Amino acid sequence: MSENALKLTWIDARKDDVRKQISALRQKLSLKGNIVSEAGKRRTIEIFGAPLTPAEVVNKICFDVASKGLSALLDYSLRIDRANLTADELRVPDADFDEALKSVEPEYLASVDRIRENIETFQKAILQKSVRIERPGGWLGQRYQPLRRVGVCVPGGAAAYPSSVLMTVVPAQVAGVKEIAIMAPPTPNGSYNKYLLATCARLGVREVYRMGGAQGVAAFAFGVEGIERVDKIVGPGNMFVALAKKTVFGNVDIDSIAGPSEVVVVVDESTRADFTAYDVLAQAEHAPGSSILIGWNEETLRNAVTEIEATLSRVERGELARQALENFGAVILTENADSACYFTNLIAPEHLHIATQNAEELAAKIPCAGAIFLGNYTPVALGDYAAGPSHVLPTSGSARFSSGLSCNDFIRGNSLLCFSQKGLDNLAEDVYRISTVEGLTAHRGSVEIRRS
Repeated sequence: MSENALKLTWIDARKDDVRKQISALRQKLSLKGNIVSEAGKRRTIEIFGAPLTPAEVVNKICFDVASKGLSALLDYSLRIDRANLTADELRVPDADFDEALKSVEPEYLASVDRIRENIETFQKAILQKSVRIERPGGWLGQRYQPLRRVGVCVPGGAAAYPSSVLMTVVPAQVAGVKEIAIMAPPTPNGSYNKYLLATCARLGVREVYRMGGAQGVAAFAFGVEGIERVDKIVGPGNMFVALAKKTVFGNVDIDSIAGPSEVVVVVDESTRADFTAYDVLAQAEHAPGSSILIGWNEETLRNAVTEIEATLSRVERGELARQALENFGAVILTENADSACYFTNLIAPEHLHIATQNAEELAAKIPCAGAIFLGNYTPVALGDYAAGPSHVLPTSGSARFSSGLSCNDFIRGNSLLCFSQKGLDNLAEDVYRISTVEGLTAHRGSVEIRRS
């Protein structure tokens, strides 16, 4: 093996303790809030004067923004993002949106329009509808109404992410949300990026703030001078954004506490190795990102790994992808297809690509995944950018109990009950019996008084 060979973790599920090794991989990418690089420690000391953990950093920032408002937000923007903004410069002016629309290629705007239509079509099809059912002497209903105001986090560090604008804003619009505010860091890839601003403008969103990180989340959650608090915060971000969302939850709603991007790719003898290489690298290039390859044919897996290694030099972020694969990736050889499904379910990945002949059949055996991509011609990138479902998905195994972002996350439901005297009489005896057992006599009395 050459010195520069890809050093991937191999797990033989026929004899290894897969649960233990999967748990170890998960632990590396978990949001424990106490793991930081040496460079990160130095930067934290520089900003805060002490080697705080990420969780301590976030708690301090959120407390300061909640108690001191705009001054704290601008101070942290200067200290963390090195952006010396005034209160008047915090919100992106209309002129910047107009300039962005003029400067981007018409073909880009046409793509935005087509993707928006794809997302709208899918989201409208799954939107919860209000219902009413008749009961003897009355009726029951469930009424769904949109949230009034939503805040969207859009990353802007190593890359620009206009796709995240589409995948968060359009579902909210389909739900009927009237006020959508966006935060993007004051960087060339964030709120100064022409493609991001043009996408916002094309969707009709012009409330965009040049702020990022925990301080931006806190500003949305608590409100500061010039920025009204929101009802819910959604969208991806780094560890500090995720920890901040966790901290402010309860004061506002959030979509999830997301970790780094991840994919499980399931392969068989029909899967092309060159396809697999890009499928694996597409998540690893997020760096950090976790890519796990699973199959029951050892030759297929080894051919795929050889192709992955050869492809690393062809992608722009190849070195970063290599580091992510070696730190957070794995190849799992299973006994058979059923075993592959079992271990995939155990991982509960954000993205699951079943690139096999019988992909739909295997998918029926794997309920725990954020989004499932079936067959050799459905790469994850189709879902990330254009197909229709949102790419904001549960990570870190949370697909066991949660779902990807959709229009239904931007509505709230109210149950409605309406009964006549006859309807009350029909339910009275059951109310008497249960309320008496519980010792809540006023509950019983509220029904009895209406029958006297």
